[in-house]
Amino acid sequence: MSTSDLAQFFDERFSEVSAYLELLEQVEVAARNGPPKLAGSDYRITAPQQKILYSSVYLQLYNLVEATMARCIREITQAAAASAKWQPHELSDELRQEWVRSSARTHTDMTPESRLRYALQMTDHLVNQLPIRDFEIEAGGGGNWDDEAIHAMAKRLGCQITISSTTLAGVKRVRRDGMGSMKLVKDRRNSLAHGSMSFVDCADGIIAAELREMSQQVEKYLREVILCFTRYIDSYIFLRPEMRPNGGAP
Repeated sequence: MSTSDLAQFFDERFSEVSAYLELLEQVEVAARNGPPKLAGSDYRITAPQQKILYSSVYLQLYNLVEATMARCIREITQAAAASAKWQPHELSDELRQEWVRSSARTHTDMTPESRLRYALQMTDHLVNQLPIRDFEIEAGGGGNWDDEAIHAMAKRLGCQITISSTTLAGVKRVRRDGMGSMKLVKDRRNSLAHGSMSFVDCADGIIAAELREMSQQVEKYLREVILCFTRYIDSYIFLRPEMRPNGGAP
């Protein structure tokens, strides 16, 4: 995948959320005349079942957030290792730190013998001036992604996140429980995943229009985040300034 594919990837993933919301909207319309009845059957969708369907939107949106960040971060390491062209000392201070963290496994619990082995491998790599090979950035996630976590990760990588005032106001606008869209998605997803909230309670008092609006705010925010990471990669900000082609100009 290249940075040009990031938008396509996002479009495909978000289209799944949008399609699901269309289903919920149609169920809600049908429910105005009583419990919706499945075509060709006498079975009717109950109010609790409808709420369970609504709650699933939080899971889908959080999956979209985490998948988007995983792809953006993956693009950075692939760009750094592209064509076996760059060496560790040519990376920016931020990304070189991530390369060392990955190569030496500095944040991994292991035996002294294993730690020595990884240290020697990294030393050999540096002494022999080998190009960067594919490596992984420990991104965390696991239920922790929201707008603040995204900004923190971007800062850690030296990527500047610039969000338009309109989009930022939309994603920060308080919706429920004193939280904006991104934080609410994370909070509700974690509550469902950890069993501290039932699917029925999660969607209590919620209508499809509210879920649609929330998903649109998340979509706008993530699209601008993708643009920031794309600019970071395409302008070679992951390299030291003197190593960037054309000075890192877009």
